[in-house]
Amino acid sequence: QVQLVESGGGLVQAGGSLRLSCVASGYTFVEYTMAWFRQAQGKEHEFVAAITRSGGGLVYADFVKGRFTISRDNAKNTVYLQMNSLEFEDAAVYYCAASPSPVLDRKAYQYNYWGQGTQVTVSS
Repeated sequence: QVQLVESGGGLVQAGGSLRLSCVASGYTFVEYTMAWFRQAQGKEHEFVAAITRSGGGLVYADFVKGRFTISRDNAKNTVYLQMNSLEFEDAAVYYCAASPSPVLDRKAYQYNYWGQGTQVTVSS
């Protein structure tokens, strides 16, 4: 069965860094666009970043402002999100998601598969 398992979340001070990982199984990873979304308490899912099947195309939410980097290793069925200069407002549960479409879509409903999420907490 399809599984997306995120890891790497935790508590970090404002200005610090975290690297999230998401390991996929149960489907052909290289055939799927991958993305990261986040959900803060009381808010809807918010798009963070997406990467094409080959890793050659990237798109980010405006609030990232060059602080985050999405990447993937197709040999390891893994997608990453390197987060630097974390701000208090970045605190949320971060989810990875997979879409069979080659389009770098920002809409959550375009993504078929979702992980269970990893919590990121930023202290001031």
